[in-house]
Amino acid sequence: MQDEPALVDATRKFICGFSHLPDPVVAVASRAQSKTAQVAWVLFGTAIYQDRDIPEIMRLLSAFYEAFPEEKLWTLPVPAAGAINDVVERTFEGRDWSMFEHVAGIFWSVGLFVRHHPDLVAWARERSPEEMWRDLGEIYFMGKAAVRPKACAAIYRIVSAEPLGLGVQCRMPEGSARKALHGLPPLPLTMGARRFLAMFSPAREEGFADLAPAQKQKLMDVYGKALCPEVPYTVAHSLQFFLEAGADDFVCRERTKRCAKCPLYEYCDYATRRSR
Repeated sequence: MQDEPALVDATRKFICGFSHLPDPVVAVASRAQSKTAQVAWVLFGTAIYQDRDIPEIMRLLSAFYEAFPEEKLWTLPVPAAGAINDVVERTFEGRDWSMFEHVAGIFWSVGLFVRHHPDLVAWARERSPEEMWRDLGEIYFMGKAAVRPKACAAIYRIVSAEPLGLGVQCRMPEGSARKALHGLPPLPLTMGARRFLAMFSPAREEGFADLAPAQKQKLMDVYGKALCPEVPYTVAHSLQFFLEAGADDFVCRERTKRCAKCPLYEYCDYATRRSR
């Protein structure tokens, strides 16, 4: 932060420029009418978000919402596996996706979770982030390990203010309400954030790829808090779009006139001026 103030300033401008871009999962989940349905669709979208780019995940989640709108995600009788798999096959024109065999299980698991917690707004309000994190272990593919990034991402999508999240209140531990990251889980370490940290963070000199997973996560948390002390999640939210495939190009290129208006233009090896 002290040695490269120009790069830090450019990074903050990049983060600010993407801070109002809706989260892809939240954007689809927000189509639901009730807050409980929105939270449920955030849980489902977060659990299936893997090995596909942003437009593909949004297209798939939209297709699921159209096939099973609102509370159809959790009401009985549950749809058959074939009906769930058909949505994936129609959207991706086949089964070539690492998550294909798990989608039906995730769908049913999220439904069971909502039936156990029928008022998800009250569920969040009555729990601390740590308690939410523990509860989310009930959902298939939310993970069982120490960090469980999908559970962390789901919590931030639920409790963060719009457009970063749904703005649902949770119970913050005493004394933590005004302290960034206190009481909240680790920041989501998306592929975009990983690319960014590998290229621009202090770890680029040591080799970000060679760091242990815990070191990468610590770097994300420390760097996020340093760049945006008020709302560190803004950093994670914005960096998910860095060099991430969009409709026609990288999302960041599409929104910066193919890098011409990007604050990182002078620093990024992927700027279009370097690829001519």
